[in-house]
Amino acid sequence: MSSLPVSVPIWSPHCLATFSSLNPSFPSCFGQSRHIASPMTAWIVLPVSLSAFSITGIWIVYAMAVMNHHVCPVENWSYNVTCTEEIARPGSPKTCCTIQDIPLISKCGSFPPESCLFSLIGNVGAFMVVMVCLLRYAQVIEHSHRCWINTSALVSGCTNALGLVMVGNFQVDHAKSLHYVGAGVTFPAGLLFVCLQCVLTYRVAVTALDYWMAHVRVALAAGALVSLVLSGIFFIHESFVLQHAAAICEWVFTVDILVFYGTFTYEFGTVTNDTMMVGLQQTHHHSGVMMGGAAGAMTLGMGAKGLKSPGGSSTSTHLNCTPESIAML
Repeated sequence: MSSLPVSVPIWSPHCLATFSSLNPSFPSCFGQSRHIASPMTAWIVLPVSLSAFSITGIWIVYAMAVMNHHVCPVENWSYNVTCTEEIARPGSPKTCCTIQDIPLISKCGSFPPESCLFSLIGNVGAFMVVMVCLLRYAQVIEHSHRCWINTSALVSGCTNALGLVMVGNFQVDHAKSLHYVGAGVTFPAGLLFVCLQCVLTYRVAVTALDYWMAHVRVALAAGALVSLVLSGIFFIHESFVLQHAAAICEWVFTVDILVFYGTFTYEFGTVTNDTMMVGLQQTHHHSGVMMGGAAGAMTLGMGAKGLKSPGGSSTSTHLNCTPESIAML
């Protein structure tokens, strides 16, 4: 059996079009092949697992911090300027609290043993966030919606994951600068991601249930926006009450964002074997265009003449996807 004269991905648009002209039953694009692919319903577990694992985990971290007298409970609104050292009573929270004991999420994960679990949650959660973002990106492309909003959502989601890693591994009491950089990245990036996903949900919506889910996500995004803004406003004040209110708003924002990620269960039931391939193909196309630009400049400088493929790779010049060559397969 013969092969193509050069190494050409069989899923390149030119070759797929040629295959389709020879055999009408051959799907001309991955978007059409999704109709014959079986759904991989196991992906439904991913968004639910992200929400359940992260929300449960951070509340366990909070409970451990309260029991170990590292922070004061959320229901406590009474703070003192200073406190005399009190004898720790196992299983009971602190009775005298200062501003250092305000239950910010970061403060809850500052000291061992809860800091170990906090880092684990940040790392595992960041990995799951990236997986959700990649699948959602590919799924939107699979529905023939290639737009800058989808790409921006992918970038903001991955940036959110990067910030989570920094927040989880650089505790605020030990690496304050790096921790605040991570928090300054992950919070705005997470908010931007959910806002962009609201727009995408409306764009791909078809049924009444799709629009209902879009409305739910808008409500969650609005709640996240309000809680993040209030948290920032309260946090910059020195008032004990406002600092405590900032901590509560931070908890509301975090849980809100995690619940938003969990709503992707609604779409992930239709993920097929081809969904991720569509995203990888699109990524391959973008990287090929960038590489093709550099390769084209080098080729012009050397005076070489050749026809570049859409991928722009130097190994794919003079593509031979004519019907005669295809027939040799």
